[in-house]
Amino acid sequence: MTATGANKTGNAVKPAEADTPKPVQSAASAPGQPAVQAVQPVASPSGSLATPAAAQNEEWPVEKQLLHLRKRVKEAEASLAFSNQQRINAEEKLHQQSFSLAGPARMHRRHWGLIASFVALVLLPVAAVVFYLVVLAQDQFQSTTGFTVRSQESTSAASDLLGGLASFTGSSAASDSDILFEFIQSQEMIQAVDSQIDLRAHYSQHWPSDWAFAIWPDATQEEMSWYWHRIIGISFDSSSGLIEVRAQAFDPETAQAITAAIVRESQIRINALNEQARSDAIGYAQADLDEAVEELKAARQALTQFRTRTRIVDPKADIQGRMGVMNNLQQQLATSLIEFDLLRGTVAAGDPRLKQAQQLIDVIRERIDIERQTFTSTNTDTGAVGEDYPSLISEFERLTVDREYTEEAYRAALTGLALARDEAIRQSRYLATYIKPTLAQEAEYPKRFLLVGLAALFLLLIWSILSLIYYSIRDRS
Repeated sequence: MTATGANKTGNAVKPAEADTPKPVQSAASAPGQPAVQAVQPVASPSGSLATPAAAQNEEWPVEKQLLHLRKRVKEAEASLAFSNQQRINAEEKLHQQSFSLAGPARMHRRHWGLIASFVALVLLPVAAVVFYLVVLAQDQFQSTTGFTVRSQESTSAASDLLGGLASFTGSSAASDSDILFEFIQSQEMIQAVDSQIDLRAHYSQHWPSDWAFAIWPDATQEEMSWYWHRIIGISFDSSSGLIEVRAQAFDPETAQAITAAIVRESQIRINALNEQARSDAIGYAQADLDEAVEELKAARQALTQFRTRTRIVDPKADIQGRMGVMNNLQQQLATSLIEFDLLRGTVAAGDPRLKQAQQLIDVIRERIDIERQTFTSTNTDTGAVGEDYPSLISEFERLTVDREYTEEAYRAALTGLALARDEAIRQSRYLATYIKPTLAQEAEYPKRFLLVGLAALFLLLIWSILSLIYYSIRDRS
């Protein structure tokens, strides 16, 4: 069939309508969506299948092809407009289902109350603090001094003879620094410095204008002690014994005078401790010497009484003399026995010389027996001293040992007293100042920026806590 042919009904068909491929709705298109046109292939005059574009290119004029393209563009634009309209409808539906947005913020009475509380609790107090620190608070100057307690080691040779006795003359420097640390904070130090510098008159001269940093004129001793801890700062290193003292005053000269007075009073206290230690050491040594003297007198008196009672100066020498006599008698007895034996062999039995020799032998033996009895007998008729020699020797040795011991103790006590006096001559502990009292050239206190910052911080914290408490109670109610 050609483009000029007629159909079965006899009606003529236009070439564009006869050969134009009809759009076919795709099964995959959703309802309501524009149909996607599928182009059916058209048979070419040669009998082979060809695409519509190829067929149109072959058979259609150029103007008709342009019209066909415009029609397809319009269809694509209609499809795109339909998709946009559906998207807009979906967004409007989603917007209607969502929550409505909050309206613009407005100031309520609670907001004005919060602002008023911030002004009353934070801004006004901070402004008052700034005004006080800048206008009313007086400048304060600081003076610093540093010292430590040093001990002088004893090099005396007599200390080797006494052992631990020399420890009475001093103590460790660390304990002395502890004493000074507590002494500087005591009321005694306050009274001593107040006697040299009128503390009440100086620190009350700006009362009541500078009421935060000054003290009232009629302050008691306890109140002055409380104020002393405000104007005096102490740093103490217990390991090294270093003490650093800082004093604040309304003028640099007074601050320097306070630190100088603290150094003087500390030196006086160390000297007092030295004097007390020396007095104790000498007192102990003198007491030991007096006791040793009394014991030595008693030992010598007992030995004198023994010699008076026994009439023997030295029992050992006396017994050695008696032993000499015994040895002499033994020798005489041996000689007489030998002579008697010789005489008995040469003379007759009734010879008077034999009788005389026998009598000599008997007398010597009797004397030997008497001498032996004197060592253990208490009978003075035999020549004994009235007491047995073993008891005498034991008593004499005991008295001799007592006397020797008391003599050694007496010599040690004398050495101890000499050592104590030697230590008393020189100062065993002294105050070493490593920072002399300084004279300030500019005021360092009060720390205005620091105080203002701290005041603002704490006031802001207090206001925040109160605001949170208020809103928490409000939400619960």
